Amino acid sequence: MSIPEIRPEQSIDLLKALHILTRDGKLNQDSRRKLKQVYHLFQFVEPLLKQIKTKREDFCVVDHGAGKSYLGFILVDLYLRHYAPHACMVGIETRAELVAQTQKLAYDLGFGQMRFLNESVAQSILSPSLPKEVDMVTALHACNTATDDAIRFGLAKQAEFMVLVPCCQAEVASVLRKHKAEQLKDPLAEIWRHPLHTREFGSQVTNTLRCLQLEAHGYQVTVTELVGWEHSMKNELLIAQRKGPPKPHSIARLEALLERLGLQELKERFFVPVLTGDHSNFNKA
Repeated sequence: MSIPEIRPEQSIDLLKALHILTRDGKLNQDSRRKLKQVYHLFQFVEPLLKQIKTKREDFCVVDHGAGKSYLGFILVDLYLRHYAPHACMVGIETRAELVAQTQKLAYDLGFGQMRFLNESVAQSILSPSLPKEVDMVTALHACNTATDDAIRFGLAKQAEFMVLVPCCQAEVASVLRKHKAEQLKDPLAEIWRHPLHTREFGSQVTNTLRCLQLEAHGYQVTVTELVGWEHSMKNELLIAQRKGPPKPHSIARLEALLERLGLQELKERFFVPVLTGDHSNFNKA
C-alpha cells in the first residue's frame, strides 16, 4: 500500500534505515515531521544542484562532518541517482565507526555514487581522494566549530555553493564570558551580560561572523529558516554562492565587529582573505 507522503522514486529501505519509516514501512507522527523537514530542506538544495548540473555532469558534493550522512543519502536518493548519475557525493567524518556504518548502508542500497572518508578538516583539504575544487559543500547540524571547518574546507576547495545548518555554538559565548568584566564598560555589553543572553547572543554573533566571512571571500549569502520553530530551535539555514572576488567592505566590517565585541582572539577562526593588487573593481556591499 502506497503512502501519499512518500515519493515514488524514494528508497523505502533508506527511509527505514534513517528511521523516517518504521520497520514495517509505516509513518507515525514523529516520522511525518521528519519527512516534512527532509522535503523542506531538499526544496532549497534541489535548485542549486540543477544549476550546477547545467555546467557539468560529473559534479562533486561534499557533506562535511557527515555523521550518519543523513543529508548525503537524501540528496542521492531524491536527486543524484535519478538526474545526475555521473555526480558523486562524498561524506567526510572523523569518527571511523560512522564512516564504516555509512559505507555499509550505501553498499547495501546500491548507492554507488556515494563514498566516505575518515579524515579531519585539514586532511580533507589536502586529500588526494578529493578533486582540487568541489561544487557544493553541505554541513547539517554541524556542532560548534564544525560549521567553521566546513566553511574553511569550502573556501579552500572554491565551492560554488555552501549549504550550512549550524548547531550548538559555544565558542564565541565562551570568549564573551571570559572578557565580560572589561566589556561591561561598554553599555552595549548589557545585551549579553546575563548567562542565558550570553549563550543566545553568542550564537547569533557566530552566524553573523560566518556570513561576513563568506561575503568577505566573495560569496552572496542568504539566511533563512530551515523548519518552523515548533520543530527545532537549531533552525538557521545559511546558503552561500560564490559570486566574485573578495569584498573589502565585508572584510572591514568583520574585523570591526571582532574588535568591538572583544573577539580578536577568534580572528583566525573567522579568517579573511589577504587583499593584493588593485581592488577598485571589487563588488562592495
